Amino acid sequence: MKTQKIGKSGLVSSVLSYGCMRIAGAWDPKKVTPEMEAAGKKAVRAAYESGYTLFDHADIYSNGACETIFGKVLKENKEMRKRVLVATKCGIRWKGEPVPDAPHRWDFSAKHILWSCDASLKRLGVERIDLYQLHRPDYLADPEEIARAFQKLKKQGKVREFGVSNFKPSLFTAVQSACPMRLSVNQVEISLARLNCLEDGTLDQCLTEKVTPLSWGPLGGGLLGDGGKPNPKDPRKKLLLALLKTMDVMADKYGVSRTVLALAWLLKHPSGIIPIVGTVQPERIKESVKAEKVDLSREDWYNLLLAARGEGLP
Repeated sequence: MKTQKIGKSGLVSSVLSYGCMRIAGAWDPKKVTPEMEAAGKKAVRAAYESGYTLFDHADIYSNGACETIFGKVLKENKEMRKRVLVATKCGIRWKGEPVPDAPHRWDFSAKHILWSCDASLKRLGVERIDLYQLHRPDYLADPEEIARAFQKLKKQGKVREFGVSNFKPSLFTAVQSACPMRLSVNQVEISLARLNCLEDGTLDQCLTEKVTPLSWGPLGGGLLGDGGKPNPKDPRKKLLLALLKTMDVMADKYGVSRTVLALAWLLKHPSGIIPIVGTVQPERIKESVKAEKVDLSREDWYNLLLAARGEGLP
């Protein structure tokens, strides 16, 4: 697979990332069976064999089980660790932890960042995380406190590069201004079903600051993939059906699947968006790689954008 630099860092990634959120097969780690774990391992190996080199995690994915399963794959394949980048995220806390009356919340305190990193390192079975990100923007985020935590992790050799996820440009700027190291990525939801980042300044900032956008939900939660259909109760149902029809016509034109087309649309953007592919089906993991060879014309890219907007440009 083709590769690209991540931000201004020294990290080099495949143009598609593999998202490990579903590899445990269940959100409750107590419900993960040996068969589910085996399927998750198979998916990870399929991604690696297909050329994916950036593997995306978060400590909350199946409450750590996904990191644990991935760590087992790395242990079984020593060469894999030398060739892949391990990314994970922290900052989301569940209701009831660490005390019964604690609410579901976001936590960017230095104490939690440092604790979370150590826990992820242990589950992943690695000595250093290649890309460590703050997950959801904490309303009590203190950029100076975050910077101190990042500096400590860097000095300890536990993290190579840092980034954020779901940050608006204003908070990104605030945290970056306090951090002596560059923030390399902003992982955000962007797809033909979610255009906010094109219009709220997020991708503009990525272009200006040379920050790599990582796209979670590049298929709109399966909507944009092959066989995807809008929820009958979705108020945008009519618009989405028209979008899918346009995508099918365009996919036929380029001789690819709708899934591949949706990924190729993201790859066309000059900010260097890296879509995070989350399927656990090996054949779909492999098929998604075809997106790197699809070069949409500007006209076709805009035809898809207009279909997604449901209206013309101003």
